[in-house]
Order: sequence, then structure tokens, then C-alpha cells
Amino acid sequence: MRKIKLYDTTLRDGMQAEGVSFSLEDKLAIAVRLDELGIDYIEGGYAGSNRKEMQFFDEVARLNLRNAKIVAFGNTRRADSSASDDASLKAVLACDTKVATIVGKAWDMHVREVLGCSLDENIAMCAESIEFLKNNDRQAVFDAEHFYDGYKENPEYALSVLAATADAGADTIILCDTNGGSLPHEIEEITKVVCMKLDSAEIGIHAHNDTGCATANTIAAVRAGASHVQGTINGLGERCGNANLCVVIPNLAIKMGCDVLSPERLKTLTEVSLFLSEIGNLAPPGNMPYVGESAFAHKGGLHVDGLRKNSRTYEHITPALVGNEQRFLISELSGKSTVLAQLEKAKIAQDKALAKKILDRVQELENEGYQFEAANASFDLLVKRVMGTYKPAFELLKYNTTVEKRLTGDVVSEATVKLKVGDMVEHVVGEGDGPVNALDAALRKALENFYPIVKDVHLIDYKVRVVNAGSGTAARVRVLIQSRDKNSIWGTVGCSENIIEASWQALSDSVDYKLQKELQ
Repeated sequence: MRKIKLYDTTLRDGMQAEGVSFSLEDKLAIAVRLDELGIDYIEGGYAGSNRKEMQFFDEVARLNLRNAKIVAFGNTRRADSSASDDASLKAVLACDTKVATIVGKAWDMHVREVLGCSLDENIAMCAESIEFLKNNDRQAVFDAEHFYDGYKENPEYALSVLAATADAGADTIILCDTNGGSLPHEIEEITKVVCMKLDSAEIGIHAHNDTGCATANTIAAVRAGASHVQGTINGLGERCGNANLCVVIPNLAIKMGCDVLSPERLKTLTEVSLFLSEIGNLAPPGNMPYVGESAFAHKGGLHVDGLRKNSRTYEHITPALVGNEQRFLISELSGKSTVLAQLEKAKIAQDKALAKKILDRVQELENEGYQFEAANASFDLLVKRVMGTYKPAFELLKYNTTVEKRLTGDVVSEATVKLKVGDMVEHVVGEGDGPVNALDAALRKALENFYPIVKDVHLIDYKVRVVNAGSGTAARVRVLIQSRDKNSIWGTVGCSENIIEASWQALSDSVDYKLQKELQ
């Protein structure tokens, strides 16, 4: 098996994505998860750019990571400075990491118009910076910025920059598609030339996604001889993002047979993807290949029928290989095969009559505006109700919500909920940022004394959609809620002309699902 080294730049390039910001604690937590995943190199940040970056390098050194090497990132020396006196290179050394990456220009246009120095001076800046790192006992990685664009316009100069850094002792030379404008056939052809001319150097690829080809370009570079790949978790990065390691890694491991991660670590990939989204307060991309929630989700009855007979009919890999799972989506388009597959998954004996009864109920509710594709928990409760096995954990007696705007301008929301659990009645008040938030708080408060596990339930997403917009303010609305505990995520749905009632249906299903699962 061909060994391909994995280099993660989520903590530097990933943080340049719009709307992304990690605290020091976030960065340390991410580094630990990347190390557990088995990443070879973790780029910690831009040395000397701010105080938080330098604190990270101090703190991460105390974590005693088992697998990954932490990398400090910086620039080549300036044209008006020697390597030993250069502030950026000094900051890289101050990070006290065993590995350092520096970025230098490989496109002659950038040298002339951005750096404003001669082509020869730029080559000297790159080579002397690498030599300086090697003399200070660092493993040196050279990022050849804009290499592919530079090669297309002036291949002789772009290659001369690489040759100079190789002669200076660079351990790895990274070919960067910095603008993300190259296509896979260009990447493969150019990378093949580099690997032939610099056959003694380790060659890597750093791809951006501006043409939607970052993952394909990374694979193309590996096919051409690159043995080091750079990217980010979930493809985070500036503009359109970087090569997505959550897609690159399984492509290399499963499709190409490369040695990147052990099978056991590969099974944690979906978990790592979700962790990154959670810690960054980002919505997980549902349609992401391999690790997305929809990656192995099936809706068409014909597809589900085939999958029940042989999963290879509509799945290119076994989802468990990357820690994901097969899902069957219930909708008015579903056939009995889809419902039967759901019953199988829930370990309920197959019963075609029951499946038809469930499907009829689904179609009836979806005609009213409900939707169960993203509401697996509400569907599970529906099945129990149709089967007659549902035993409510609580009974609603009444609820009430108020929104009060005061002279001070403050808007205060309150909700009262009166519930019955067994023979006991609980009547409580909750406050929140809005009526739905207050209703959620009151529901939990009413149940906590009876079922302490409701404290583990967290609402992570709330969506409202108008179902029949032509009815104006009397239109029905559909509320979809995503909730999670320590181990799983589930969805619930409510539908009504009243947004509070629709929200109550989804909220109560969310908590009820947790209780049914834990107490059955």
C-alpha cells in the first residue's frame, strides 16, 4: 500500500472561511480530535500573526499528542531582510515546533507585481529561508504559492523556484493551486512533470475549491506521484474552501487502496466531521459525500426495494466504513418497501398490512403539510401509534404563551405548561428569548423532576416553512426541529395554522422520542 501523508490546515486555512472563528480552547480541542483521527501533520496557525496563535503553540505542546506533528506556518524572508533577522522566520522558530511550513511565490507575475522584487531575488528568498529552517533543526515544508498558475505562464521559472528550495534542503515541496482555478487534467499533467524533474523530493498538493475541483485535483496529484496531501475538515477555507479531507481520505483509502488511516480510525471520520461543525457552530453540510447525513439516505421506493435485496445496488460503499449509516426517507413518494425497510431497521417484524397502514397515515399527514424526511423521530412515534404500542410519557393539559413589549423597549416572552405524568400534575412557567424558546424551557422544567434525562436533550436547529403561501397569514406552517444528546441527532415535525402549536408538536415529539427510547 502506498503511503500518503495527511496534512490538516483547518486551524489556519480553515479559519479564513467566512463566518468561521475558533477560540483557543476550540483550536486545542480540534487538534486533539485530529490527532486521534490519525492526521500526520496539524498546521496550528500563522506564527506571530496574533497573540492567540502563539498561545496555541504553547498550550498544544503540553497535550503530548500521539500521532500528529504540530506545524508552524510563516513567510519566506522579506526582500530587505536576511533570514536570520526576518520577523516572520523568527516567529516560526519561536513556536518551537519540529515542523515548519513557509510560503513563497512561484508565479513570476506575483513576484513582479506583489513583492516588487526581481525574479532572482525571490528565488534567493525562498532558498535561504528553507536553509535557515534546516540550520535550526526544523523539518521544512515549502508551499509554492500559485505554482500551477505560475507554471502555466512561465514553467521554467516556476520549476526553478522548486529546484532552489529542494537544493536548500526542503523536506517536502507543496504545489499550490492557490486560486483554485485549475482542472484535474492540468493538475495531473503538471504534477507528473514536477515529480519527474524533482524525483528525490517529497511532493505534495494544496488545492482550493473555486472550480469545485479541489478534491478531484488532489486525487489527480496523487495519481501523478504526489505523496502528501493538504486540506481541511469539511472543506473549510477562504472563498469556496479547500480540499475536503473528509472526502479525500476515504477516496484515497477505499477507492485507491492508499495507506492513510487504519480502518478503525476511518470509522470515526463522520464523527470528526460532525464535531468540527458543532464546535464551529456551523450547520453540517447534509449532502457531503461519505460523511453527510444524506450521503446514504434513500427516498425512492424503487431504490429502497433494491437496497433491501443488496446494498450495492444504490450504495458505492458500506456506510459503516466511514462511521455513517444507511437511512430511508419517508414521504408521500415512498412505497411499501421503504416502510418495510424502516420496520426492519427498528427490528419490527415485517408486516405488509402494517406497512400499508403506516404509509396511508404518512400520505394523509403529508397532504396536510407534514414532512417526515428530516423527522425520523416523529416517524418512529407515528409507527408506535399506528401499531398501538405507544405509551405516552406525559400528557399535556394546557399551555399558554405571552409576548410583552415594555416601555423600556425590552421584549419578554413567557410560557406556562401544565402536564400530567402518571397521577402527578406539574404546572410551571418558563422564560425565553421568544415564545418558542420559552415553551421549550417550560416543557423541560415541567418534566425534569420526573425524567432527569431530558437535561441531555439540546435543540440544535429550528426551521419554519410556510406550506400553502397562497393563504396569506392564515397559511399552515411546518416546523422542523433537530435535537441531540450525547450520542445521536434526531428530527421532529409539527404542522398547524398556528406557529406556536406547530412548534409545540415538534418540541414535545423531540422530548417524547428521547423518553420513549430511554424508558422502553
